[in-house]
Amino acid sequence: MPTLYYNSTHPPPFLASTWASPVTNFTTVPYTNATVNPILAQIESGLNGFLDRIPMPRWFTVLLFAVAGVVVIVIIICICVKCCRRVKKKQKKTSEKINLKAVNGSSTTALVQPDVADLDYGSAKTYRGKLLYSLEYNAAQSELTVGVKQGDSLKAMDLGGSSDPYVRVYICPDRSKTCETKVFKSTLKPVFNEQFTFQMTKASLPESTVVMQVFDFNRFSKHSIIGEIRLQLENFDWNHVLEEWQDLTEPSKSEEGDLGDICFSLRYVPTADKLTVVILEAKNLKPMDIGGSSDPYVKVQLSLDKKKWKKRKTTIKKKTLAPYYNESFTFTVTFEQIKRVNLVISVWDYDTMTRDDAIGKIYLGCDASGNQLRHWADMLSNPRRPVAQWHSLLSAQQVNSTLNLKRKTPLPDKLPFNGRR
Repeated sequence: MPTLYYNSTHPPPFLASTWASPVTNFTTVPYTNATVNPILAQIESGLNGFLDRIPMPRWFTVLLFAVAGVVVIVIIICICVKCCRRVKKKQKKTSEKINLKAVNGSSTTALVQPDVADLDYGSAKTYRGKLLYSLEYNAAQSELTVGVKQGDSLKAMDLGGSSDPYVRVYICPDRSKTCETKVFKSTLKPVFNEQFTFQMTKASLPESTVVMQVFDFNRFSKHSIIGEIRLQLENFDWNHVLEEWQDLTEPSKSEEGDLGDICFSLRYVPTADKLTVVILEAKNLKPMDIGGSSDPYVKVQLSLDKKKWKKRKTTIKKKTLAPYYNESFTFTVTFEQIKRVNLVISVWDYDTMTRDDAIGKIYLGCDASGNQLRHWADMLSNPRRPVAQWHSLLSAQQVNSTLNLKRKTPLPDKLPFNGRR
């Protein structure tokens, strides 16, 4: 192939235009990121400026940002894990809503149509524990003895995973007497070992039902019911003493006789011989008027040696089933008398045209039992200090039949032949 030569003074035709105009000022442009992406360059410049304004070394600033980023990532991961667990828990609950017991047999009917008792109908049953009780009837004395032995695996009602249980015992439909066991603190396996007797004829047994309700004691709020046992007495063999365990069931919501609750405080000062009763409030009172409300007020009465002694009463609260009083009453009671005194708290519905109706009563003192005796004992063991507690109202018939109060005790200055002329 022949070699081509050309003279620099005479360029070839295809370079004539370029050669005729030589570049005199040629500047070399360096290759940077700005030539590729100006936005990245602006971001980098702003970031460098921000880091320069921080009064710390550059490496320390970068380390802080790195640690913060790791912390944020860990928090996000924890949130995601928690959400996943919550979703799995909901799915598990949904899958356990319908619980079928083990089906014996291979019939199509057994597989497709299980027994009605095997279905929970979408609501998981709550286990409330069990109670050991005994029943004994003495025909000669017409007495039914109900023994409350012990509880086991009771449902925890307090935040600490425990309860303060006690048992309330009464008989329907008469409900002329209500008994309560002692309160056991912070346990789910209380051992009561208490017995209560009820006067009943043998003819009334088939129509009667023994109710044992287990409550969680709360001093400053309404006592929470854990569960109950209802025993219809028509099918029992009274020639033997019955003793057995039975699971607690959900309490009945339609039972009549719930008269309401009242909260009051007691304080006794032995050195001053002063008993102070402060009526605080009441809740869930039974409506006594046609409009579904009441006009409640509270009577505070002292009985000495089973005889009516002193009484006071609060103001009337119009048209309410949850009155708030906060009214204080002080009585002079010596230390010798406090041992023989009973305090009767009764809630009444005021009527302008007719006689006032008793909504419910409660009594405390040395003759009381259960929560009422506990409140009285707490007052005596904490002198000069007010002790407040909620109580469930009983019917006036129960309290009156138990106390059997007689006529009012005359004051010393009104006694006949007191030596005064």
